[in-house]
Amino acid sequence: MSAWPLIDSALIRLFRFRTRGFLKMVDATGQVPRPPPIGECYLYVHIPFCASLCPFCSFHRVQHCHAQAVPYFAALRAEIRLYHEAGYRFTGVYFGGGTPTIEPEELRQTIALVRELFGVKEISVETNPHELQPPLLNLLREAGVTRLSVGVQSFDNQLLRDMERYEKYGSAEEIIARLKLAAGMFPTLNVDLIFNQPHQSLASLERDLDLIRGLGVTQVSCYPLMTAPSVKRRMTTAMGVPDTRRLRPYFATILRRLQPDFTPTSAWCFTRKGTAGDEYIVAAENYVGVGSGAFSYLDGILYATTFSLAHYATQVGQGLTGITARHQLSAGDQIRYTLLVRMFGLGLDREWARARYGSRFFRTVWGELATLRLLGAARRTARGWQLTERGMYWLMLMMSEFFGSVNTYRDAMRERISGELEAGLNLRSNVRPLLVAANPQSNSRA
Repeated sequence: MSAWPLIDSALIRLFRFRTRGFLKMVDATGQVPRPPPIGECYLYVHIPFCASLCPFCSFHRVQHCHAQAVPYFAALRAEIRLYHEAGYRFTGVYFGGGTPTIEPEELRQTIALVRELFGVKEISVETNPHELQPPLLNLLREAGVTRLSVGVQSFDNQLLRDMERYEKYGSAEEIIARLKLAAGMFPTLNVDLIFNQPHQSLASLERDLDLIRGLGVTQVSCYPLMTAPSVKRRMTTAMGVPDTRRLRPYFATILRRLQPDFTPTSAWCFTRKGTAGDEYIVAAENYVGVGSGAFSYLDGILYATTFSLAHYATQVGQGLTGITARHQLSAGDQIRYTLLVRMFGLGLDREWARARYGSRFFRTVWGELATLRLLGAARRTARGWQLTERGMYWLMLMMSEFFGSVNTYRDAMRERISGELEAGLNLRSNVRPLLVAANPQSNSRA
């Protein structure tokens, strides 16, 4: 019997223990954090609206309502101006969701504002396959979008039905036709795929990967199926239960099948030669999240914005940011977080780490680095440490665990505003701010 499952389990348990304090939030209502003193800073813009809600999705998303979305975008632009007035300068912007393209004109105005205030050159936007129509594609290209990311998830029609996406976003054949329409319109065209779906076979995964190689796609992000406690019941009913024992062989298939057309730029992102990658948590040392349900990491502090759309509009209307919670990472946790994201991005530069943290960096994580080398997950180079293909699998698992803890936090936030989500309250409503606890010690706001 292989020892790998035991090693995988031991590494994940160790990772959970070492990162257990990352999301112990306390109240920080309306704070405008000081701009970080060093390193590049990225802007993340969260747009939670979706035409319909997929059963597996754990992100902060709400049913789209035009009357609710228009004032939300206005609040977004007001919050973005607050950060500009506070002295922030961003190198790029990422619009995520939700479905950011669900209100094309509002999105266009928001992109234009970001370009006007910050002069960003990198503009990434997420969308769904059914949105890939000439009017939207032309709008995005004219707006300056440099990376369009399409949530395909699979080209298997049965799996699309399992995910309740076949009727909403089109068949595999329709998706392929729309991707071909978008090919070449943007410097980077990314496709998101989810692997280890409950009813996914190895042959189905291989077909997905072969289709990607034959399309005019310049990047593919292959995520393991990740969920949260709040959506497990609905997901189990619609899709079934994933088998974690298949993660290792499925990931090995992804690495083997995508080469040599695609090369890894992170533990789950693969890019055609000559095309830039786009993992802002890796590329930028700091990032600011604006909008309801967004996260920021600035100079060793994690921030979260309110998950209540009504509360978000109220705070921004009072000249505050949407922030309601924060956690100051200890010096050791800052270093561990840095090690996680740098190794997830395939390598750690020794001189960069020494210049950023001094000798304490290596005193703090010498055990982690030694373990990675011992297991063949990373090797020493002239510049530092480089992740191996074996290490990519473990970093994929660790980043999945990290996002799993974020999903648990999202669950706690959304549970406390369940009445608002069910009622679909208009953003203009006068709603009393809701207190929410992400953990027993937290008194952050929803």
